[in-house]
Amino acid sequence: MTDAESDLVLTRTLDVPRDKLWRCWVEPELLKQWFCPKPWYVSEARIDLRPGGEFFTLMNGPDGEQFGEAGVFLEVVEKERLVFTDAFRPGWRPSSRAFMAAEVLFEDAGAGQTRYTARAMHWSVEARKEHEAMGFHEGWGKATDQLLALARTL
Repeated sequence: MTDAESDLVLTRTLDVPRDKLWRCWVEPELLKQWFCPKPWYVSEARIDLRPGGEFFTLMNGPDGEQFGEAGVFLEVVEKERLVFTDAFRPGWRPSSRAFMAAEVLFEDAGAGQTRYTARAMHWSVEARKEHEAMGFHEGWGKATDQLLALARTL
């Protein structure tokens, strides 16, 4: 269910089976290759694929910027759904600033295609606006293009 006031959503039908997209999301070395739009890159990824397990990426910008905040998985349904948040750190420790929870859906669309939905659910309208101003639509769109290109090579 989407809340138009606090959610940002990307939905696309991708011409690749969902098991390949899943691998790109859950294997750290694959995730590092596509997760943020170039010229940004991920130098470190940690994935403990279970509820309460760590989800961490260290994103690096072209001018030396770095962004990384450990979060946790809330739900893992193999090859179907991932839900994670930065509201908690590993060990269920509250984070200093909860920004969003994310849901990623992988639905079989037939003929080897996947209906891919990535939803960023924010704690407030202000946080959604901040994320949108950071370039959510363009950035997550480019990252999805990179995800698709990588998945096609598997």
